[in-house]
Amino acid sequence: MAETIDPPTVEEPALPGHESQLEPKPEWQPRYPGSGRLQDKVAIVTGGDSGIGRAVAALFAREGADVAIFYLDEHDDAAETKRIVESEGRRAIAVPGDLGSKEFCWRAVQQVVETFGRLDLLINNAGEQHPDENIEDITEEQLRRTFQTNIYSMFFLTQAAMPHLKQGAAIVNCTSETMYKGAPMLLDYSATKGAITAFTRSLAKNLVEKGIRVNAVAPGPIWTPLNPFGGQPTDKVSKFGKSTPMKRPGQPNEVAPSFLFLACEDASYMTGQVLHPDGGDTTAS
Repeated sequence: MAETIDPPTVEEPALPGHESQLEPKPEWQPRYPGSGRLQDKVAIVTGGDSGIGRAVAALFAREGADVAIFYLDEHDDAAETKRIVESEGRRAIAVPGDLGSKEFCWRAVQQVVETFGRLDLLINNAGEQHPDENIEDITEEQLRRTFQTNIYSMFFLTQAAMPHLKQGAAIVNCTSETMYKGAPMLLDYSATKGAITAFTRSLAKNLVEKGIRVNAVAPGPIWTPLNPFGGQPTDKVSKFGKSTPMKRPGQPNEVAPSFLFLACEDASYMTGQVLHPDGGDTTAS
């Protein structure tokens, strides 16, 4: 039986956006020397072509990991992230495709294992969002697509990864502050982030006896291609992040260390937890 997936929405044709076209450029560079915390591990980073995913891929490489970059179709960004990983002396592959497709997820994970011989870390970072002022404006196509990309993909990838993840492996999911604060213009997106948090906590309990830790990161407003390229209304982009207690958006390299901490042995006694790099936004609400 042929696989059926909802096609990408066409409301914001620029999504998910190219980091190469974004000004000012997001800061992805690791801020400190590596210490081998992920030495010779193999990581999948979804949405690894740009934004938070690129910063995570760069930091993981600096800490000794080989990285598989899963992305949709931003080939220029993905090639640059691959170059960044390789400049740290690690191996990288860039695998394009639709994470909303179970078939693609299984095929991509198999490609990673065939290339690197193992899989230790699954970083579920990819996502999409579409702002709408009224719930009536959210089409059935958009609703299905947002859930398909943001949460179905995590189920598909985890299912595909499980035969390869051994004791000591880690899964880190990207949820959002919108799960905690609510987001009046991101009803479908914030609903998926609530699902991701529940999925994280439940999967953590499900896998704890296998020695696999599952945690999440809930970023606040971070300067990535997601928002300027259609994830926020144009008139709000100039004010993006300025309502936080720190009065600015965060940078991807301010979020990546949370993923690193949860992925490495520093967090060996943590599972089912969520870290909040959000400039104080959640606690201030």
